[in-house]
Amino acid sequence: MTDAVHPVDQRLPLGRLAILGLQHVLVMYAGCVAVPLIVGGALGLDTRTIAILVNADLFVAGVITIIQSLGVGRILGVRLPIVAGATFTALNPMILIGAKYGMPAVYGAILCSGVFGLLLAKPFAKIIHLFPPLVTGTVITIIGLSLIDAGAGLIAGNDESAPSYGQLSHLALAGSIILLIVLINRFARGFLVSLAVLIGLIFGVIVAALMGLVDFSNVASAGWFGLARPFYFGPPEFQAAAIISMCIVMLVIYVESTADMLAVANLVGKDVSENDIARGLAADGLSGILAGTFNSFLDTAFAQNVGLVQVTRVKSRYVVTAAGVILVLLGLVPKLGEVIAAIPGPVIGGAALVMFATVTAVGIRSLRRVNFDGNHNLLIVAISLGAGMVPVVAPAFYSRMPDELEIIFGSSITTTVIIVFLLNLLFNVFARRSGEDEPSGEPVPESAPPAT
Repeated sequence: MTDAVHPVDQRLPLGRLAILGLQHVLVMYAGCVAVPLIVGGALGLDTRTIAILVNADLFVAGVITIIQSLGVGRILGVRLPIVAGATFTALNPMILIGAKYGMPAVYGAILCSGVFGLLLAKPFAKIIHLFPPLVTGTVITIIGLSLIDAGAGLIAGNDESAPSYGQLSHLALAGSIILLIVLINRFARGFLVSLAVLIGLIFGVIVAALMGLVDFSNVASAGWFGLARPFYFGPPEFQAAAIISMCIVMLVIYVESTADMLAVANLVGKDVSENDIARGLAADGLSGILAGTFNSFLDTAFAQNVGLVQVTRVKSRYVVTAAGVILVLLGLVPKLGEVIAAIPGPVIGGAALVMFATVTAVGIRSLRRVNFDGNHNLLIVAISLGAGMVPVVAPAFYSRMPDELEIIFGSSITTTVIIVFLLNLLFNVFARRSGEDEPSGEPVPESAPPAT
């Protein structure tokens, strides 16, 4: 008698696979394409170049999603319904590196972080206990807080001396998108709620077109099929500070992805081993190599798709494989990239503010699991967040530092990761090993959702 097939490994009819896969794409689409739009806007790239980044972003996300769901031998892929997409964690460091050294240095750093990630996947799976909710919650909180500045820049503009800066019509447009997202979440039900951001974006584009803010002139000249050539911005350049900063980002991605993989495994009722986690992390590392080559971005497991698995209760990993195929196909259509690149800043910014603030809230939710009584955990969080917010509120704070140090400490995310990790070691890990009676940053004994 043969064992029954686990729901994760069930192969659904092709039509159902396509529909459920498209649903996954719709849920993550707005968050995924927001990354190239924000990076391109912050670095002053033209719409044609941003369109190339969008297509590359979707293509690489699709490839990594397929690998995560199907697996490649014993080396890549967790073989769970995990959807990969461009992470917000890398936004701030990429903008800093691009402004200081240019795009070749950005992709040189991403390439190196990918190699670093592949080498570190197995060892990291063994030391995940050094990243308790105290560390992950603080890092995720600062990710959201630091990105709000980028969202505001998209809405109001990045040049405060420009006559159009903070134009009331732009603020009103972004505000109406946020209001619509709020109303959908308040009054809608079911799957429609998960599409709130995408609906807000579509509404924003329609209003922006009526205001004369949308220019689709480049769409007609774009091809229907194609992929940007590798190393579009030229041969990659390797700057030490940029590489260190992006490798720290990879560590944060690993923390995020591990939490999501464990959450999905729990939802689908399948045990995952240390080797399974290592293979999933290796796929994230591979995203760095593909991104550095094809002008894309580092990928992580998308938390909103974890939620979709919970809502739909569809556990088959092949549904996510279908989503990956759809993403690859979308990435091979340059016209689509041009359409997305033409979306004006206030529209992207309005939706992005909601997403970034949600990231912050997820970090706070994770910190709720931390024991703050009779220990130094509150001090650890306070110092880490305080130091992390310095480059956000005072961008020139580290301007007199050497360029190498400015890139590292000028990023709120890398600063926070370094400080909270070291302080947790000092006050919790080393204290326990030395025999001190010191409560750690481990979760309090209560049921709470994972921080992703």
